[in-house]
Amino acid sequence: MLLLGILLNIFIRGVVPSLSPLPLGFVDCVEAERGCKEDPRCKELYMTLEYCASEEALAPLGNKASIECLEALSGLHYLPLLACKCQRGARREEHCLKVYWSIRILQASSLLLDGQNVCLKAAQDCGLYEKCGSLRSEYVLACTKHAPGSDHCNRQKCHRALRRFLERVPEEYSLGLLFCPCTDKLCGERRRKTIVPSCSYQERDWIQPNCLLLQSFCRRDQLCRSRLADFQHNCQPSGHSPSSCIRESGAVCLKSYAALIGTIMTPNYVSNSTVDVDLWCNCEGSGNQWQDCLRIQHMFTNNPCLENSISTMGSSSPRPVESTFPPPSRPSPLDQQNELSNNAQDELSNNAVEQSEEEEDMEEEEGGQFDVIPLYAEKATVSNLGSGGGEVSPRLSIGPPPSLLLLLLLLSASLSWG
Repeated sequence: MLLLGILLNIFIRGVVPSLSPLPLGFVDCVEAERGCKEDPRCKELYMTLEYCASEEALAPLGNKASIECLEALSGLHYLPLLACKCQRGARREEHCLKVYWSIRILQASSLLLDGQNVCLKAAQDCGLYEKCGSLRSEYVLACTKHAPGSDHCNRQKCHRALRRFLERVPEEYSLGLLFCPCTDKLCGERRRKTIVPSCSYQERDWIQPNCLLLQSFCRRDQLCRSRLADFQHNCQPSGHSPSSCIRESGAVCLKSYAALIGTIMTPNYVSNSTVDVDLWCNCEGSGNQWQDCLRIQHMFTNNPCLENSISTMGSSSPRPVESTFPPPSRPSPLDQQNELSNNAQDELSNNAVEQSEEEEDMEEEEGGQFDVIPLYAEKATVSNLGSGGGEVSPRLSIGPPPSLLLLLLLLSASLSWG
C-alpha cells in the first residue's frame, strides 16, 4: 500500500498541471474592475456596460439603449480594464469572464458601430487580431503600473513596450489606432490617450521642458537620434507637391512620425478636439536660440506634410503602409470583419460564439489562459474562427499516455511481489 501511495503521488504530480499565473505583462480583469470602480466616472460607465451586456444576453437592444451602450463604451478610457485578461481555472474565473465580456460587448452582440465611431472600431479590430491585442495589453500595463517604491510609472519600460507595439503590429492596426478620425471630444480623448501620455511623455508637475534641451537629450541616444533624422527627412514639407511632402509619400511620413513614439521626443495630439500634434516642450528661456527652438516645434505644429498625411490617413480606412510588411496570402482579418458586418444579425451572433470556442481551444494549448496569444502568431481571420472542431492536434497521441502505462506496469509488479 505504501508503494501504491508513492506511485499515485508521482503519477498525479506528473500528469496534472498546476495552475499557472497570468504571464507578466497582463492585467487580471478582476483587479482592473476594482481599479475602475475607485474612479466615479469609470465606475458609472462600467456599470452601464454591465447592464448592456446583461440585457443583450436576453434580447437585442433597442435603438435608444444601443446608443447609450455605445456612448458608454466610447467614453470608457481606463486602459487596464480595456486590455485585461482572465486565467482559466482561477478562483474567480466566472466573475473575471463577466468583466471581460462586459467591456467587449461589440464582439458578441448585435450592436453595430456607425461611421462616427471609427476610433472605437479601430480599438475593437486591434483586440480581434491576436498580436495587436496582446502587445497593446503589454504596453498598457507597462505604462500604467507604478514602479517599485514610486507613485509614477517606469517610463523606460513604457517606451520599450510602445516601440514593440508599433514595430511588430501591422500598420493597418497600429496607425489605425493613432490616426483614426474623430467628430467629438470623447473620441478625441480616446485617441489622445492611446499612447498613455501621463507616462510616455508628461511630467507629474505638468512643467514642460525646453525643446532645445529635449532635442539635446535625443541626440545623445542613438535610437532617438536616428528616428528624429528619419522623421525630418521623410516629413520635410514642399509647396510644389500635391501631398505637401518632398518625398511625395504621406504614408512614409506617418510611419516616421509613429517611430518617434516611445522615445524622449514622443509627440501626441495637443487636445481632444483637433488633429494638431506637438512635442511636450516649449521655448521659454531659449534666449538667442529662440529661432532654433521654434524650428523644432514647427516640425510638428507648422508642417503641411505631416498635417496633410494625418488628415489623409484619417479620411480613409486603415491600410498597410509602403509595403513594409509582405502582402498577405489571404484577405486580412480587418477586411473579412468588415465584409461580415454586412451579413444578417444572426450570422454575426454565430460568428461571435464560434470565436469564443476557438479562443478556448487555443488557450488550452498555450498554457491555460484566456486570450493569451503568442506574439508571433499568424493573423486571426474571421473565416477560421471556431474551425478547429474535428481536427486532431499533432500534440495528441492515440493510445494511452506513457505515464499511465508505467503506472499499470508498476502496480502489476507490486501485486505480484505481494
